[in-house]
Amino acid sequence: MRGFGTHGQPPGTWSDDSSLLLCTVDSLATCRQFDVNDLADRFLRWGRDGYCTPHGQIFDIGIATSDALADLKNGVSPEEAGRADEYSNGNGSLMRILPVALWFSKAKPGEVIVFAQCASSLTHRHPRSQMACALYCLLVRALVQGMPPGKAWSQAVDAFSAHYDRPPYVAERLHFRLIESGKLAEQTEQDIDSSGYVMHTLTAAVWCLLTSQSFEETVLKAVNLGGDTDTTGCVAGGLAGAYYGLASIPSDWKSVLARHADIESMFARFFEQLPIAS
Repeated sequence: MRGFGTHGQPPGTWSDDSSLLLCTVDSLATCRQFDVNDLADRFLRWGRDGYCTPHGQIFDIGIATSDALADLKNGVSPEEAGRADEYSNGNGSLMRILPVALWFSKAKPGEVIVFAQCASSLTHRHPRSQMACALYCLLVRALVQGMPPGKAWSQAVDAFSAHYDRPPYVAERLHFRLIESGKLAEQTEQDIDSSGYVMHTLTAAVWCLLTSQSFEETVLKAVNLGGDTDTTGCVAGGLAGAYYGLASIPSDWKSVLARHADIESMFARFFEQLPIAS
């Protein structure tokens, strides 16, 4: 928002997080359904042409996402493009999953999970990344139904635990131990990591939501954790937006945003097609 930070970009610039999220929004709004092939094409357009960027060019991209785009370009199917090794558990799929959560917010938990996993697999195919995306989508689903954050989180964790109580996912539950413990909100800021690791980002974002009282407080708390600030802010902001709503976003934050009118138009089309609005 202040501009000219790490990447030397002007105020109002969004990063790769929002670009890939916007690709997902545009795909869902245009296709009127989740189409993994169309989504892959839009990711490739972003990488090649700067589609859905604030100023027409990419200034940052994650390693796993870059590798996946290279495989997509070489004909690998979207469902197989993401790396599946343990070291490919960055937050590159979690940061863009919000539109999928909103699109399927009226669906049953099992359906939400299936599409969250599929969307993650485009760039991050390891079960841990898929599960993190699924849990985030389950939480968004509960928040947009009007549940307060604590209750929404409890419901999301219950659905998550029930679904993933079988191989190969049950072995990954160890990495969700704090999240499933019911004690996340009791952690102090010093206990929360905010690196580019998917579990750190998910944990930090949910902690910010559970320990804040407004959209602004949630996002500022997320960014001020440091580390991978754009992604933690994006993921936490998605949760806060789902609960507090568009009107809760400070007007001066919105007014400085690059291509503000374009984004408003894209989201208007998305909302018109959104199953929750029907």
